[in-house]
Amino acid sequence: MKTPICDFVEKYKDSGKIRLHMPGHKGKLYPNDITEIDGADALYTADGIIKESEENASALFGSYKTLYSCEGSSLCIKAMLQLAKMYKSTQGRGYVIAGRNAHTSFISASILADFDIKWIYPENEKSYLSCEIDPRELDKMLSSAKELPFAAYVTNPDYLGNVSDIEGISRVCKKHNVILIVDNAHGAYLKFNEKSTHPLDLGADMCCDSAHKTLPVLTGGAYLHISKSAPKFFSEHAKGVMCIFGSTSPSYLILQSLDKANKYLENGYRDSLISISSKVEKIKKSLTLCGYSFIGSEKTKISIDAKAYGYLGTDFAKMLIENSIIPEFYDKDFVVLMVSSENTNDELDYLERVLKAIPKKQEIQKHKFAYTPLEIKMSPREAYFSKKSLVGVDNSLGCIYAGTTITCPPAVSIAVSGEVINESAIELFRYYGVEKVYITENSQN
Repeated sequence: MKTPICDFVEKYKDSGKIRLHMPGHKGKLYPNDITEIDGADALYTADGIIKESEENASALFGSYKTLYSCEGSSLCIKAMLQLAKMYKSTQGRGYVIAGRNAHTSFISASILADFDIKWIYPENEKSYLSCEIDPRELDKMLSSAKELPFAAYVTNPDYLGNVSDIEGISRVCKKHNVILIVDNAHGAYLKFNEKSTHPLDLGADMCCDSAHKTLPVLTGGAYLHISKSAPKFFSEHAKGVMCIFGSTSPSYLILQSLDKANKYLENGYRDSLISISSKVEKIKKSLTLCGYSFIGSEKTKISIDAKAYGYLGTDFAKMLIENSIIPEFYDKDFVVLMVSSENTNDELDYLERVLKAIPKKQEIQKHKFAYTPLEIKMSPREAYFSKKSLVGVDNSLGCIYAGTTITCPPAVSIAVSGEVINESAIELFRYYGVEKVYITENSQN
């Protein structure tokens, strides 16, 4: 497989040409960093080397069309939702039915594209980061709906490595003629498992992958995939919609890494992935015998239930960091370790030794997770663009939440703009260390 973007940049780098174009470092600091010069194509009107590279990616993922993003899955999520709304020609705002553990970029999309949200809340979950969606429950919700949503939105896998039944959800969406969009930011590698469990192969109409999360791609590199069975409207208008939300100065360093990844994925990646997944499975089994408990079924995530082992997740993560092991994420309950084919056996052997050296203690009582649905008083857009006040969480009861800025990771919001803050939300704010929140000015007590 060719790497047209990389080949062009390498040739240009060695040409000795005078760079009287952006960027300002003129190649002195980063010789491979260029802009949309003659022959370099342009991301949102691609008809040259970028188009050729994206077609290579489409062939690898089995999509009708795969498009590159230099702004992560966040750009793709906004574009997919706008496309779905445009396609359905929704009167008024319309709405999306979505799992409550949606990433903050989904909330941003609802503000920018101005649509409402009907939430599916988690049942029997241990964290607000998870929300497994039962196809049967979704079918009931859609069957009883007076007005159908223009899309269903699922986060899969979630931050802790839990998965929903995408194939079953897809059947329900097709039954009701609802577009299925999947945030597969954590699952680019799923296509290359022994048997693909990628959303495209399970019936999603559109999905996004953050290539940089699980593949050897620079931070910000992502894919927007459009399935072969999806309406052609999406592929015809996707570039234009991405341009609305994206920067007109995409990073050619990121584009080169996406381009180079195609060759990597074609040549031996599946074998490497199977090998590292097997290694992770063996480690989990070995650690289970030592008393460890894990959540989620993702093959390349090690999500440790720290309290079950006798530690707060924050304290457990500190011990790992002191041993030069840097987790992806941790909170009071869980520690998440993300593994890829670029991790070595020596690194994972060391991880296993460190984990086994941590003595098991008496289990810490689990936080009683309760998520009472919040009343919606305003649209996300109306609340976010209203006048705001920053108040202490203890003074926010009954007020309308107006913020979106949250820490990433995990970038999942406890309350959403336009919702009335109730006791359940305040309890969760306190538990997860949120001290102040933005509320609409006219809702303050």
